[in-house]
Amino acid sequence: MNFPIRGAKMKIEKLNKRDFKEINLGNLKSNILFLKKTKLLNKNKKILEIGCGRGSLVDYLIKQGYNIKGIDSNKKYLIEGTNIHGNIPIKYTMGEDLNFPKSHFDIVLSFDVFEHIKDTDRHLQEVKRVLKKGGYYLMGTPNKLTNIPWEILQTKSLKYQRYHCSLHTYSGLKKRFEKNGFNIKIIPISIVNAFTIKKVRNKFGFLGAFLFKLVNPDRFSLPFRTNFYAIGVKK
Repeated sequence: MNFPIRGAKMKIEKLNKRDFKEINLGNLKSNILFLKKTKLLNKNKKILEIGCGRGSLVDYLIKQGYNIKGIDSNKKYLIEGTNIHGNIPIKYTMGEDLNFPKSHFDIVLSFDVFEHIKDTDRHLQEVKRVLKKGGYYLMGTPNKLTNIPWEILQTKSLKYQRYHCSLHTYSGLKKRFEKNGFNIKIIPISIVNAFTIKKVRNKFGFLGAFLFKLVNPDRFSLPFRTNFYAIGVKK
């Protein structure tokens, strides 16, 4: 693995498996459910995950026998990931400038990344460039309609704009993909699980978690789901 920041490794407190479960960066269970539902992963295909964070999904898929690499723009997360998972193929690269040859991958993944990228057109063009013809971009991103009020409620400010600079609505996401040479299908995936319930409970207490489960956003119609899970196909 080409890991370009070895010298900084000892500066980060080592995290064990138990710690990692407590600081997981995303809804891993829902992301895996989505990948299984697509039935598109194949052990003979080359897969790239953009925004792999600490490498939990990369580690999971490698253990399942898949050929996957991960990239992230956060060096601290990458260092912590190697401390947790060992020598998995994750490295530092920006999501808007993918340092890979043209038509190199069969599948590109990203989860909770798209909303952080200022120039999503450039990002999609880069994804299209590294994908083979007919290749898939499988991704998940929050819904603009539900994420804005959620972030305002939990932060009590408009700071969400600093890190969620590219939120999309259902129709906006479809238009963005089609504009950049992808056919797109958005499919319903359950996000109400232990991870999201704990996240709500930590912010709004047990009453908030109870109301979250009672309302159950998994029952919303697709344009109003809290998260979109999309299959993009390179034209």
